[in-house]
Amino acid sequence: MFIQKNLWLLLPIFSLNIAITLASDPDPLQDFCIPNPTFASIKTHHTFHTILPCKNTSQVTTNDFIFSNMKTSGNFSEIGLAVIPANPTNFPGLNTLGMSFARTDIEVGGINPPHFHPRATELIHVIQGKMYSGFVDSNNRVFARILEQGEVMVFPRGLVHFMMNVGDEDVTLFGSFNSQNPGLQKIPSAVFGSGIDEELLQKAFGLSSKQIGTMKRKLDPKQER
Repeated sequence: MFIQKNLWLLLPIFSLNIAITLASDPDPLQDFCIPNPTFASIKTHHTFHTILPCKNTSQVTTNDFIFSNMKTSGNFSEIGLAVIPANPTNFPGLNTLGMSFARTDIEVGGINPPHFHPRATELIHVIQGKMYSGFVDSNNRVFARILEQGEVMVFPRGLVHFMMNVGDEDVTLFGSFNSQNPGLQKIPSAVFGSGIDEELLQKAFGLSSKQIGTMKRKLDPKQER
């Protein structure tokens, strides 16, 4: 009886440990795992890179742990946003290490629309420029202000966040994620570009069929650059 009673007391602790264990990418079982090119060449955008076989350590070179594609900005979209991601897809050295990285540039007046990462917390560091940035918690409370060069902000895992250039020069920032596959869900595209029934959208947002049609055409994935 005593043992049974104490087991119930320990259950919350066990549950917490399990939750912590599942809250991030699995720990690696070796120093590093550079994906074998034979298998990496057939991966798709949705491949979980942790299951790719490692190539022989004797074939690993220093270049596997260096990423040189963030020296300049990427191509800007029509909303003034350019993002260069670094993950095991293009940076093999990150495989199994539970992290990824990105360079983001935002033109004057440009935005990074509301979005979230279902599998990672994001930490950003502003290198240049001035931007309005923040996130919304599960009680719909907004935590936002203008960030300037040198400042750092964190976006908790799974919470909607956003950015807008409010300065007179391009914004450059670097973001790190505590997952090698953080995921990305863009709110505008998820709502108006995913095929949700139009009647539901009309009732949810109080928009006319014409307005919803305009949003759908604007957010058609085939037209994204």
